[in-house]
Amino acid sequence: MKARPPARLGPARRVTLAGAFGFARLIVELGVLSSFAFSLALFVAAIAQAYVTIRAAFTRLGEPDTTKSLIVAAVEQADTLLIGMALLIISFGLQALFVGRLQNVPPWLHIDSFDDLKQKLIGIVILALGVNFFSVALKWTGGDILAYGLAIAAVILAVGAYSVILTRQGGRSAAPPGEPPA
Repeated sequence: MKARPPARLGPARRVTLAGAFGFARLIVELGVLSSFAFSLALFVAAIAQAYVTIRAAFTRLGEPDTTKSLIVAAVEQADTLLIGMALLIISFGLQALFVGRLQNVPPWLHIDSFDDLKQKLIGIVILALGVNFFSVALKWTGGDILAYGLAIAAVILAVGAYSVILTRQGGRSAAPPGEPPA
C-alpha cells in the first residue's frame, strides 16, 4: 500500500480560516463599539445629571442641606465619569490590540499589550473604589462605617497586589535574553 502524502491546506481551507479570523475581528470591533457607546452614554448621563442637580440647587440656595447635596452629587458624578473613562479605555485598548491603533490619541492612552490595558484599568478601578467610598461616607447615616471602609481597603489592596505582580511579570518578560530581569 502506498503512503499518502500529508494533507495540505488548499485555497478553500485558507479562506475558511481567514473568514474565521475576520469574524473574530468583527466581534471584537462590535465590543469596541458597544464599550464606546456605554462610555458616551455615561458621560452624557453625568452631564445631564449635573445640569439637573445644579439647577435644583439654585432654587434651594441658603437651605442647610444644599451644599452637602451638591458635594454628594459631584462625587457621584466623578464616579460615573470614572466608569465612563474605564469603558473608553477598554474601547481604545481593544481597538489598538485587535483591530488597529487609533490616530490622534494622547500618548498615555497608547496601549501596546493586554498588560498595558489591565494596568490602566487597575488604576481607574482603585480610584473609582476610593470615590465610591467617599460618596457613601458622605451619605452615611448608620452606625460604624469601618466595616465598609475595610472591605473597600481589602479590595484595593488585592487589586494593588495584582498590579505589582503584573508589573514584575512584565519586567521579567521585557528583559533581553541573557540579562537578569528588572
